[in-house]
Amino acid sequence: MRGTVTHLPAADTNHSVNANDRAITALVMLAHGLVHTYEMAVPIFVVIWLTEFDLINLGIAQFDVTTATVGIIVTVGYGLFGAGALPGGIIVDRIGSRRLITGCLLGMGASYILLGLAPSMVVIALALVLWGLSASVYHPAGLSLISKGVEQRGTGLAYHGVAGNLGIGLGPLVAAILLLVAEWRTVALVLGVPALLAAVYASQASFDETAAVTTATDGGSKANSGIDSLEGFLSESKHLLAGSFLLVFVVVMCSGLYYRGVLTFLPELLRDLPGFEPVPVETLLPPTVLSALGIETGTGQAFKPQDYFYAGLLLIGVFGQYAGGKLSDRIPVEYGIAGSFLVLATLAVLFVPVSAMGFGPLAVLGALLGVALFVVQPMYQAAVAEHTPAGTRGLSYGYTYLGVFGVGALGGGLAGSILAFANVTALFGTLAGIALVAVLAGTTLARRS
Repeated sequence: MRGTVTHLPAADTNHSVNANDRAITALVMLAHGLVHTYEMAVPIFVVIWLTEFDLINLGIAQFDVTTATVGIIVTVGYGLFGAGALPGGIIVDRIGSRRLITGCLLGMGASYILLGLAPSMVVIALALVLWGLSASVYHPAGLSLISKGVEQRGTGLAYHGVAGNLGIGLGPLVAAILLLVAEWRTVALVLGVPALLAAVYASQASFDETAAVTTATDGGSKANSGIDSLEGFLSESKHLLAGSFLLVFVVVMCSGLYYRGVLTFLPELLRDLPGFEPVPVETLLPPTVLSALGIETGTGQAFKPQDYFYAGLLLIGVFGQYAGGKLSDRIPVEYGIAGSFLVLATLAVLFVPVSAMGFGPLAVLGALLGVALFVVQPMYQAAVAEHTPAGTRGLSYGYTYLGVFGVGALGGGLAGSILAFANVTALFGTLAGIALVAVLAGTTLARRS
């Protein structure tokens, strides 16, 4: 398959970055950072929802608020984030990336405004549905834009990944800091504003979306026109899934399941460990600072170490994203994928025993986990570009993020159910098994290549 896909010029053959590359990279960095800011702020709110709400009232039925039921709600939103990527990929091949990215930003901003107005878990669920649908189109649109418009593709993916990780880490960090001085609904309203402003910028940015596309030699896939019928969709899908992309799809599903399984309830898991006891804010700040921030003593507002550990782990992932992007230009990505998932399997096995050793050892493992979680992402993104034709690149990334965030969203529900009916050891044992499946898929892909 790799030998038939020669639509893109060799990435990073020189060190100059042209104006078109810079314009596209700036836009996708902004949008990608915001997508993951909103995505990863949700687990910070989950801890609050578990204590603030007792029931999910659907009118004809009521359900208790537990890790299992909240996990299902979060899974629906995250699942739509992935499920919408496939139609998003088809649409981007027809109309281009700019309009989809602009719509994505508008919808995400509106979803967080709705979240900030939510009086119940039902409205929270609706806000997460709106967020999932809006955010779902970003990855096929953004990554298709990089793969077809940026000549230095590996570097573009690296910066794109770094921006995503800054959003992943800074989103929950900013939410946690804002929660020290405001209640969670106000925080959600504040977070919704930047996406609305970014949508205005996206609609005005100037760039050539296909600057890096050269003559197609893939034997028939449409390099520029995309898919315009159900027959075309089925034909191109069969073409993709009959080849080596099927193994890439297995890899990205495993990545999504592991990612969502380990992160959705991580703040909740950390809360009960030694060294993560909440600290009253009034004991950390002098009275003058408390007064300036509008914090009254005795209100119970507390510094929650698990939120900052979680945000720090995600911020460290910046190094993993950048390293993975650069490595994807220097080593066969298939071997990189297999090696990265082997590390993730090992870390999953070690998590429970290391967490019993205290804060220090767990901090070291958390840092390694933060890097390992994200080093694989630019590698499988590059693998998609290598194993698919340019004419259906949007469709290819649509399938990719259907696997990562659609199938992967099941990891949140899986984690919640395992925690509700089994224990933490069972959860991390399951995650290790998922990672080993990806090791096998990556190794097989390397042998076929």
